[in-house]
Amino acid sequence: MRFFRFLVSVKDEMKQVSWPDAKQTRKDTTSVIAVAVSMAIFLGLVDYLIQIGLKLMV
Repeated sequence: MRFFRFLVSVKDEMKQVSWPDAKQTRKDTTSVIAVAVSMAIFLGLVDYLIQIGLKLMV
């Protein structure tokens, strides 16, 4: 019985959620991918430079 009440309350809460439209979702997804790719390139470059520095020290 408590589980059924829980599901009803979840359904009521989901009705109040404001979902973004497709345009906003595409924009947000593009931003996330761009930041992830930028960070991967940056961290790869930093790793490469540290690797070169360590080889020169040894």
